[in-house]
Amino acid sequence: MPSSPSRATLSTHTAMSTYASTRALHTALPPFQPLLPVALLPYLAALLLASTFALAFYFSTLPRDTIPIRETAVASTASVLAGFGVVALFCSAGVYV
Repeated sequence: MPSSPSRATLSTHTAMSTYASTRALHTALPPFQPLLPVALLPYLAALLLASTFALAFYFSTLPRDTIPIRETAVASTASVLAGFGVVALFCSAGVYV
């Protein structure tokens, strides 16, 4: 009676064939090309962060409302701009997050 391969041998063989096919696919793909040129990132970061500071100043001058819809919209917009601005600033400094 011939001995059948163990489950560990089969799973190792399957993992190695999956790795080999994934590696072949990886080497066949073109290199990553960003949508925005990297040289544009410092200017984008400056624009986004300046807009954040302008909206923060505007937020601090808003009158108090009973229902803070306008305050929420301004604060949310400033928060999103700050998030993208910080990421653009880090990427322009070479810290790719």
